[in-house]
Amino acid sequence: MLRLVDVHKSFGKQHVLRGIDLELRRGETTVIIGPSGTGKSVLLKLIVGLLKPDRGEVYFEGHRVDRLTPEQLVQVRKKIGFLFQMGALFDSMNVEQNITFPLREHTDATDDEQRVRCDRVLRMVGLGGIEQKMPGDLSGGQRKRVALARAIVLEPRLVLYDEPTTGLDPIRADVINELIISLAKRLGITSVVVTHDMASADKIADRMVMLYDGHVVADEAPDAFHRLDNDLVQRFIRGQADQDELDRIRNGYNPESGVQPGHG
Repeated sequence: MLRLVDVHKSFGKQHVLRGIDLELRRGETTVIIGPSGTGKSVLLKLIVGLLKPDRGEVYFEGHRVDRLTPEQLVQVRKKIGFLFQMGALFDSMNVEQNITFPLREHTDATDDEQRVRCDRVLRMVGLGGIEQKMPGDLSGGQRKRVALARAIVLEPRLVLYDEPTTGLDPIRADVINELIISLAKRLGITSVVVTHDMASADKIADRMVMLYDGHVVADEAPDAFHRLDNDLVQRFIRGQADQDELDRIRNGYNPESGVQPGHG
């Protein structure tokens, strides 16, 4: 369904992706993990055409995304749902208006058809009956679920999730995990999930891909991923900082190091 070939992306002197080769299979949930700043969210934006690579090729269902015109990109994006990290709901619109926004923009659905579709996707995420509420009246977990309902209202073939459990308590995060699994099974959706949450990754992943320093350093099924003899992978799984980084922090507060807090 999705293929990236030798993809590079920089922002000024900051090299974020340094030659990514990746193929994503239809119907699978691929979890992309890695330390902050390794290009995970950038990768999602390249897939949906919000960014273009400096070098390399991005394909979705045979279409080379990085060479499409804006009009052609619209047609591709109709097949891709995107759950942004903070939900990105429109504060001035109620729940129904938020969810039906893609229908109004990209389809000829009547008002009645839009309301039926809105009710359907809200029930899928366990929030039936809240159509007239405003985003400010919802909890963080409810806003995430409304944003997910909006992401699937066009019945996409692929859904991209950018840190879907960020800012949620463990129970609300598990609700999101269950929704990702349920939507994949019930609708046959292919999912790409960027996360730092290893508990979430372990629950939802068919495949785990780890990025580090702009490269793919691991790509395995979850069980095999946990068994990898790779220090980077094992430290990330355990949530353990690099020893050199710890030493620099500790030396910063060591009078003998010559470095004072707040300086150097």
